[in-house]
Amino acid sequence: MPPSTPPTRFVYLGPEGTFTETALSRAITSTEGSHDPRPSVAAALSAVRSGDADAALVPFENSVEGSVPATMDGLADGEPLVITREVFLEVAFVLAVRPGTALADVRSLASHPHALAQTSRRLAELLPGAPPVPATSTAAAAAAVAAGEVDAAVCAPIAASRYGLEILADDVADHAGAVTRFVLVSRPGPLPPPTGNDKTSLVAVVGDRTGALLELLTEFSVRGISLTRIESRPTRQRLGVYSFSLDCEGHVAEARVGEALAALHRLCDDVRFLGSYPREDGRENRTVPAESADAAFADAEDWLARLRSGEL
Repeated sequence: MPPSTPPTRFVYLGPEGTFTETALSRAITSTEGSHDPRPSVAAALSAVRSGDADAALVPFENSVEGSVPATMDGLADGEPLVITREVFLEVAFVLAVRPGTALADVRSLASHPHALAQTSRRLAELLPGAPPVPATSTAAAAAAVAAGEVDAAVCAPIAASRYGLEILADDVADHAGAVTRFVLVSRPGPLPPPTGNDKTSLVAVVGDRTGALLELLTEFSVRGISLTRIESRPTRQRLGVYSFSLDCEGHVAEARVGEALAALHRLCDDVRFLGSYPREDGRENRTVPAESADAAFADAEDWLARLRSGEL
């Protein structure tokens, strides 16, 4: 497979001032390409699918609130996209207002639903009478405050600064040290080579039958593959039919992972491969058992070939 051209046109969940922009700037320097915001996760993914961008960085999951539905569904549906990299960012929220606004003046506030959920207790103490308004991003909420549409925003400090807001309260999160995982996605092409500490992501649609999930999990277990994440999502076909989004240790180039995915392709109604990429959460994959290593698979295939040819 010929080498791919490195991406140079990056988009991210905007507007300017989001945590996603911060994560992208840490992962990809400005000298490596352009960084352009998009108003929603769907718009960022659409830009990649249409060819208007080479790659998009979008939020995938949070250590407090779990997965981001817009990203999960956006990767499961539509033309295939693959994850080439993951980025982890510790997030800290501030309560920001227009200059001169006092806490007692705040009657409404806005932020991304995940940010509102992560700060709900603290906001109830500070602003018990201010109804929260969901926004497409924390930076969009800050922009809404600057435009006079709402009184306050829960956002990143960089967003408050960028939109000329004052900070009324720092560190308004209910749980300190929350981390958001972002993923860089592009159109299918050559995969990042195995590093020895990789993840593979996929979505599997299982049939509405007894033991379907157990069958799926068994294909990983018998090959010594550990899952790092698994969750169900409705397929929106009909009630009772679900897909399972999961991450496992290892790279599709490894025999054990490749065989597991091939088995799922045989067992499941549908399997969408979402990529194999370096693990960047600071953890090391578990040691591969000797019987699950590539050498063991190669030896078994050689033995079977000799058996079939009558050499044994």
